Amino acid sequence: MPKTPSLKLFNLIKSLSGSEKRYFKLFATGNRADKSSKYLILFDAIDTQETFDDEILKKIVYQDEEIMSRKYSELKSYLYDLILTALQGYDEKTSIDFKIKGMLQSVRVLYKRSHYEDCRDLIPKIKKLAYKYESFSNILEVLNWERKVAYAQMDIAFLDNELERIDKEERECLDRLRNLSFYQNIFFKMLIHIRKNAILRTDEQKDILNKIIKNDYLNDPAKTKSHRAKVSYHRIFGLYYYATQDYENFRKASKAVIDEMEALPHFLREDTSDYISALSNYVLSCGLLEKYAELEKSLHKFSKIQPVIQSDKLTIYKQLLVANLRIFINKGDFNAGLVLLNKHLKEKEELKRNAFEKGTFFFQYFYIYFGIGNYNKALEYLNEWLNLPRSIERQDLQSLARVLNLIIHFEMNNTILLDNLLRSTYRFLRKRNRMYKLERSVLNFIKDANKTATSRALKETFFNLKREFEAHAKDPTEKVMFQYFNFLAWADSKVSGKSFAEAVKERYLLESS
Repeated sequence: MPKTPSLKLFNLIKSLSGSEKRYFKLFATGNRADKSSKYLILFDAIDTQETFDDEILKKIVYQDEEIMSRKYSELKSYLYDLILTALQGYDEKTSIDFKIKGMLQSVRVLYKRSHYEDCRDLIPKIKKLAYKYESFSNILEVLNWERKVAYAQMDIAFLDNELERIDKEERECLDRLRNLSFYQNIFFKMLIHIRKNAILRTDEQKDILNKIIKNDYLNDPAKTKSHRAKVSYHRIFGLYYYATQDYENFRKASKAVIDEMEALPHFLREDTSDYISALSNYVLSCGLLEKYAELEKSLHKFSKIQPVIQSDKLTIYKQLLVANLRIFINKGDFNAGLVLLNKHLKEKEELKRNAFEKGTFFFQYFYIYFGIGNYNKALEYLNEWLNLPRSIERQDLQSLARVLNLIIHFEMNNTILLDNLLRSTYRFLRKRNRMYKLERSVLNFIKDANKTATSRALKETFFNLKREFEAHAKDPTEKVMFQYFNFLAWADSKVSGKSFAEAVKERYLLESS
């Protein structure tokens, strides 16, 4: 029996929902395991552990018995496989896809035993369900069974009457399957390009997106041949408009995805993940356009979603957290944001910690602490962000993190460090295809401010920086940077002598009036 790493088993058990755990217990006891079974003892021990500890698990399972590594390894492997087998049964009861596959398995069982009429009774039921859920691969299998059963019975009359219809259905089904695959592949091509280049800096990067979107199949939604293809079609345009900063069309495309999904709610009962993503995009678009009434109405929808899988519940929590923190940040209400953040940091201990160890969350944590003037905590989370592995995803946001790193060290008056940071940041940004004017303005400001001897001269330097920021904010290729951090409010606060939070509030009230 192959070895199963203990942490792999631990993570699997910890990912189970309450109903899945109950189902496993019933399944295990039905498979001749009683409550004193070592499998169940190990399962319960892992379930109650807060943090993984293999040595404690061994003691709980074996107590006074001699602990044999080989036997313990076999026990883990057996339990892991038993859980997976139980989950297959659980999913068959709760998932349409598993239900269809189970019904097809029943046809196979009946066919092997020559119960052909029973097969024929079952086939139309499977077919109806598969068409309803656009399960094209399963439809192809059903059509094959229609032929196969008729041949086994030598029902020449059926084949004579229905063979042309079966052939036509197969061709139509394959066509719809290829059509769906096309739109899904386009979506993923665009997603990869945008994730690699979160901020489109060069004409070459923009040209790649424009070439994708100019495909003939994207000039008319009527070319989609299924509900799922139509959803992918609108998601493609949502990505495109977001990347090109056309936020009004991003909002419309996100709304089109939601409308298409809500038109056929039986798909949502099967899988809510894409719906959660679509709703998140709509919330984001409303925030970017400062349509806060629509945003809050959409946030309310999250509370009505019934998660299908455990990860959906975590995704909803994360999306609500990010959206609500962003509202507080945009309004300059950093104290209320801190209350929510502290609540989350306590809850995070009970959730998957690594789910929040990402740039998006560290940036939000940084921003809240920066907003209340706690620069030490802000720097702590900014460093967490900077120390994340530099994967292919959202590499470009590392530039923003380094610019903010200069600003926070300036706020902390770390003049000795600033010279070294300035040089390393400049080297990092030079390696990029181009440097934003805003980035250059911040670098020049830090360089000049570090040499400024008087407060009056420093204020004049800030005043010049503010004017540069205002000019950059009007530049379509520069304004994206201002959506990540309120550079204008920061410059305002330094010129006026007000706090950063006050400056953000003033700008928010001015822009929303």
